[in-house]
Amino acid sequence: MAGAIASRMSFSSLKRKQPKTFTVRIVTMDAEMEFNCEVKWKGKDLFDLVCRTLGLRETWFFGLQYTIKDTVAWLKMDKKVLDHDVSKEEPVTFHFLAKFYPENAEEELVQEITQHLFFLQVKKQILEEKIYCPPEASVLLASYAVQAKYGDYDPSVHKRGFLAQEELLPKRVINLYQMTPEMWEERITAWYAEHRGRARDEAEMEYLKIAQDLEMYGVNYFAIRNKKGTELLLGVDALGLHIYDPENRLTPKISFPWNEIRNISYSDKEFTIKPLDKKIDVFKFNSSKLRVNKLILQLCIGNHDLFMRRRKADSLEVQQMKAQAREEKARKQMERQRLAREKQMREEAERTRDELERRLLQMKEEATMANEALMRSEETADLLAEKAQITEEEAKLLAQKAAEAEQEMQRIKATAIRTEEEKRLMEQKVLEAEVLALKMAEESERRAKEADQLKQDLQEAREAERRAKQKLLEIATKPTYPPMNPVPAPLPPDIPSFNLIGDSLSFDFKDTDMKRLSMEIEKEKVEYMEKSKHLQEQLNELKTEIEALKLKERETALDILHNENSDRGGTSSKHNTIKKLTLQSAKSRVAFFEEL
Repeated sequence: MAGAIASRMSFSSLKRKQPKTFTVRIVTMDAEMEFNCEVKWKGKDLFDLVCRTLGLRETWFFGLQYTIKDTVAWLKMDKKVLDHDVSKEEPVTFHFLAKFYPENAEEELVQEITQHLFFLQVKKQILEEKIYCPPEASVLLASYAVQAKYGDYDPSVHKRGFLAQEELLPKRVINLYQMTPEMWEERITAWYAEHRGRARDEAEMEYLKIAQDLEMYGVNYFAIRNKKGTELLLGVDALGLHIYDPENRLTPKISFPWNEIRNISYSDKEFTIKPLDKKIDVFKFNSSKLRVNKLILQLCIGNHDLFMRRRKADSLEVQQMKAQAREEKARKQMERQRLAREKQMREEAERTRDELERRLLQMKEEATMANEALMRSEETADLLAEKAQITEEEAKLLAQKAAEAEQEMQRIKATAIRTEEEKRLMEQKVLEAEVLALKMAEESERRAKEADQLKQDLQEAREAERRAKQKLLEIATKPTYPPMNPVPAPLPPDIPSFNLIGDSLSFDFKDTDMKRLSMEIEKEKVEYMEKSKHLQEQLNELKTEIEALKLKERETALDILHNENSDRGGTSSKHNTIKKLTLQSAKSRVAFFEEL
């Protein structure tokens, strides 16, 4: 009995020790994954597992998002996953998204996977109109999205209508103009063709560089009230805190950069901001829900930490990542150069092959024509030879008849004619014989001339036959193909060498490559400034071109606000706009906020 009880106790304790798991579904911008997680796992355990699976090292930009009663929330790293207010029905779903945005995507986003995830998320926000984008900029961004997906433009492949199934423009932009899908595709393709040579990661980075200057990029908006009860919007982003009119999410009324803020806290629904300058009074505002305050505080702390981090020297990990990224960029650039050279050589070989095939076909046609001419010449020569032989025989026969007539005339003259009548008859016969002999002599002469002419024609035909045979012999002896293995041009001494052995690729990286890459980066900066000016001119040109097709009655409130900003000369960058708003003292800005 005691043994049975001990056995049951041992079995129950073993059962308790077995780790319980639950299923989690992670939705990224382009994939879904499922994991079995232990009940005791904290948010950091799950987050680290997702990052390792994606190969992502720039983890500080991202988080796992879920929704509570129509309110967005983020998984806390130090709290158990199941302790969050999430649905307990499996699989538990989280969205892996960018929580914080960089100030400068090109300088801060190092890994290609990080750039790709940001590109997909920002593109989705623009298409869903969570980020306002002017029509002309939408077309330009669409062209970079097409370059990232389809590679270089090829008219033979990317034919009319190839973008018919693609979602590239916000519906607001499409509805705003009297333009058919074909007209939009034509304008997108015109810019797409100019992006030739850009790899996917380069096209996606160009997309982000343009998108990051849009007014609503990276801003999280929250409804708040100041002390007077005025309804306002709080915007939290990488640069600081911004206060907006609820009807205008494009241009903030006032801004407070992170370097001016000392402390942020909340109590219930009241939020308190302490400026860095202790002489300035704190300013407060109220939000709608306690849960919203928690989210605001999370975003403020994270953005503030990243703001201060950017202004310090990079950590060892970031330095290593940037060094690896530079090496990878150099390697990819040289690989693209190698592929470009191979492509050029292949195209040249194909052109040479096509030219040789054309020449061979031309020579075959010439040989066929020469053969036909030779056959015709031989037939003509045979006919002329036969005709000449017949004419010669006829001439001999006529000469024989003429001789016989002459003999007959002599015989008649020698014969004595007894009577006058016979003499007269005989004279008549002699006359006829003389006429006949004369005709035969003329006919014999004509036939002889004709025989001479036929002999001459026969000689010319045989000469033509000889020339045709000689030409055919020349065509037959011509070389048809030049050597098809041209010796490749020697590579410049400063380009790293690639050694292909079987299926392996060895890469030798030289110090000069890094120097050359640094020079190229500096050169790219100068070129970027020039391109920006050219780009703005193109955008203005497109805007003017499609302005006549705009349906004014379909303009949204944000369209009208954007146009008013443009008319006032508000085309400066987002950073410059924020900078202008912070020219006043922090004290006067706090006072202005409380008086709104």
